[in-house]
Amino acid sequence: MSQFLRELARAQNLEKKPKSLQAFKRIYLPESVPPPGPSDEALSTRALIKIVQSIVTDSSALIVETGDSWFNGQKLKLPHGVPYEFQMQYGSIGWSVGALLGNSLAYKDSRRCIAMIGDGSFQMTAQEISTMIRYGCNAIIFLLNNKGYTIEVEIHDGPYNNIKDWDYKLLIDAFSRGEGKVKSFLCNTRGELLDGVQFARDNPNHLIFFECTLDRDDCSKELLEWGTRVAAANGRAPQVSDNY
Repeated sequence: MSQFLRELARAQNLEKKPKSLQAFKRIYLPESVPPPGPSDEALSTRALIKIVQSIVTDSSALIVETGDSWFNGQKLKLPHGVPYEFQMQYGSIGWSVGALLGNSLAYKDSRRCIAMIGDGSFQMTAQEISTMIRYGCNAIIFLLNNKGYTIEVEIHDGPYNNIKDWDYKLLIDAFSRGEGKVKSFLCNTRGELLDGVQFARDNPNHLIFFECTLDRDDCSKELLEWGTRVAAANGRAPQVSDNY
């Protein structure tokens, strides 16, 4: 892709079409401090993304899971050279937990990995957190708990999009059994998440896990639009060629 873009930039007589850039600027969240508001207000996706933005540094690495994390991750402003792992071609649910393990081991002495993972995806490969603890990884994990496959809800809702809710914080505690540098937080409010993030800053060698409880219908407007389009495509009648 980098080679393609370099050659494209050198091409002559290309017509400039600014609409994509204009659309990006409308949804872009500039790097800033978390939005003002009472610390006891219920945690929202918008507040969560701004808090994630506040801890991204030039020594970070980002991993975003399949789902609404796709669209929310795209709004983060990354310092130059920060790696960003994003898997949309296959839409493999659960890939990011294993990818986080690999990245954390690879960057252990140079970068701290930050991951955003939905609860449904996390349940596919959660056991790899145990391996991260074993090897002393210092990743920061934001578990977006909206009690189901929200990305599927926006395409076609049904009972199959619901999942069994877990006590994710307690699960991480069970994995560690008091061993290793690991700390888990249950964050129902903006203030609770801010307190946990401060702990993460003060303890750069710890693996930090945030269970972030979100409303079932709290998702990005990009997911709403994308889900509508996918649903329309899925509902198209079969096209039969005259050649058959």
